[in-house]
Amino acid sequence: MSVRMAINLSINLNKVALLRNSRGATNPSPRVAAEACIEAGVQGLTLHWREDNRHTRVDDVHELCALAKERGVEFNLEGDQREELISLALEIRPTQFTLVPVTPGEVTSDHGWDLPKQHEVVAPIMERINAAGIRSAIFMDADAETMKLAAATGTQRVEIYTEPYADAFGTADEEREFLRLQACCKEAAAQGLGVNAGHDLDLRNMPRIGTGIPEMLEVSIGHALLADALYLGLEETISRYLKVCAGETVDAPITC
Repeated sequence: MSVRMAINLSINLNKVALLRNSRGATNPSPRVAAEACIEAGVQGLTLHWREDNRHTRVDDVHELCALAKERGVEFNLEGDQREELISLALEIRPTQFTLVPVTPGEVTSDHGWDLPKQHEVVAPIMERINAAGIRSAIFMDADAETMKLAAATGTQRVEIYTEPYADAFGTADEEREFLRLQACCKEAAAQGLGVNAGHDLDLRNMPRIGTGIPEMLEVSIGHALLADALYLGLEETISRYLKVCAGETVDAPITC
């Protein structure tokens, strides 16, 4: 019988950059935080570079991509379809580039690509990313019926938007949203796509994904992990997140 491998954990360090930017100085340093994450055993680092530079900046992308290559972990660069971002990805060659739709004024990402309507936006970018030898991914809602459309763009992976599942966790709607997520991941794999996920995943809702969705390869977690680190410390927090990525149940801090 095959053994379920733990899901890879990629830590999104945008909130470290946001805190640094709030004082207009250099502390806390995304690089120092990244080094601590790597020492604690994470498999990857993620940055989402937005046009307004409200957290990650282009120098952060260069620095953390180089660090990831030096330390032998993956680097995932996220962002929209603007040419300066695509050109940056082609220049620095991250492990993975995740194309995410952005609505002007949004606080955070809150939806996947609308396919097939936006196929002509997504597919040419996937072609360029794939040709450069970078692993490609696109951000999609948890809808099994759209996975064939996602595969048609040429992407190698999908990152499934998990806020609906996270919001429903612990409520009467949890089972419905989990089954929806589960079916989507199964169909993505059937279409030949690798499966990633992210958004509002935490110590409470991750164990069910770790045990119940064998197709899941990677999760990108930032906000919840860094919030938990305020109570637990970064090293202990990462230790617990690595456990839930393997389907274990751990204690979570009471944060509100």
